Amino acid sequence: MNSPALIGLGMFALMLLMMMVRVPIAAAMFIPGALGYWAINNEMALFNLLKGSAVARLTVYELSVIPLFLLMGNFATQGGLSRDLFRAASAFIGHVRGGLAMAAILSAAAFGAVCGSSVATSATITQVAYPEMKAHGYLGRLSTATLATGGTLGILIPPSVPLVVYAILTEQNIAKLFAAAIVPGILAALGYMAVISVYCRLRPDMAPPSAQATRTERWNALWKIWPILMIFLVVFGGIYGGIFSPTEGAAIGALLTFVVGLARGELKGAGMRQALLSTAETSAMVFMIFLGADMMNAALALSAMPSLVADWVTHLPVAPIAVVFAVLLLYVVLGCVMDELSMLLLTIPVIFPAIMQLDLWGLPPDLKAIWFGILVLMTVGIGLIAPPVGLNVYVVNNLAKEVPMSETYKGVLPFLVWDALRLLLLLFVPGVCLWAVRMM
Repeated sequence: MNSPALIGLGMFALMLLMMMVRVPIAAAMFIPGALGYWAINNEMALFNLLKGSAVARLTVYELSVIPLFLLMGNFATQGGLSRDLFRAASAFIGHVRGGLAMAAILSAAAFGAVCGSSVATSATITQVAYPEMKAHGYLGRLSTATLATGGTLGILIPPSVPLVVYAILTEQNIAKLFAAAIVPGILAALGYMAVISVYCRLRPDMAPPSAQATRTERWNALWKIWPILMIFLVVFGGIYGGIFSPTEGAAIGALLTFVVGLARGELKGAGMRQALLSTAETSAMVFMIFLGADMMNAALALSAMPSLVADWVTHLPVAPIAVVFAVLLLYVVLGCVMDELSMLLLTIPVIFPAIMQLDLWGLPPDLKAIWFGILVLMTVGIGLIAPPVGLNVYVVNNLAKEVPMSETYKGVLPFLVWDALRLLLLLFVPGVCLWAVRMM
């Protein structure tokens, strides 16, 4: 192995070490990348790269879709839409055993359709649903595990910020990736509800039954969520109908969510400031990670590691599907130390070229790229709730402090079983997600 490749391995080792000692992820990628680029080339080459890299990244038009979808989700949060979604779902199924937990899953899926962030979905639905479940006698293990798991639907149900990032990194069509995520997202929500049903039948003490809502209460609850349905139909109907691009759709969705929040009287001065501030903070974090990953990936490209990895993978004496399975296991492990965006930004430039050289189910390159993106997204979702460091679990337990984190992790295990089965289904039956893309 030549010297640049050794430097590339050293950069990876230093990056992981910095992450272990809690250095911010953007810095943990940028510093080793800069040092590696300097070591392989020289300081003048590094300065020339730094001179234009930030401007080149921050002026990419397609990236504007990220803060727009984040703004749309924050307006929905501050506008009280999540509360109405949960009330509508609980009005229809809250009376069955485990119904409030199922309602939390449904409301998380619906909120994910206007949010795009897993953490935001978990935090928002927890603030609405957890007090209700607690008041009705639901045990903390089921409540917090359901809310943490439901939050993963925020990145699986379109729009999805990680999926947008994947599309930009791999130069794929965002609308097609969104279409491919719809069926896996629906399967995830239905499967989680089935897990809750089985869980509550085996442990009736987990979720006491609730009173059934009247027909009038159901219709009133349903009437209050029509703005959310309208926003979803306008945004995604326009995108898939070719009326506007995903970026334009995100802008229209943010505007509609803002208008609905104002019309309902929920989005006031303080809420508006909070929505704008939260969007700015999250967008800044995302773009800082972008800059750190760009520096690391530039150094890796200079070390020729991506091409070496691709060549090594294609000559492995194993079936191509086994390589994909190993990559997915790697993402689960990385989920213990990294967030979803960092994982994608760091690994996709290295792993994607190798995957594209494999013969997988005879898929053409464009469909293979979309299928692999959905697989990665689902695996990232597993990392958000899997022990020992599931980000969603930490978010939910920070809001439900009286529930021990160990109890939440115990409650998450049945949901992880369904996640694993669903991942295997998609791994061996690509048509589960690709049929919608072929329809387009």
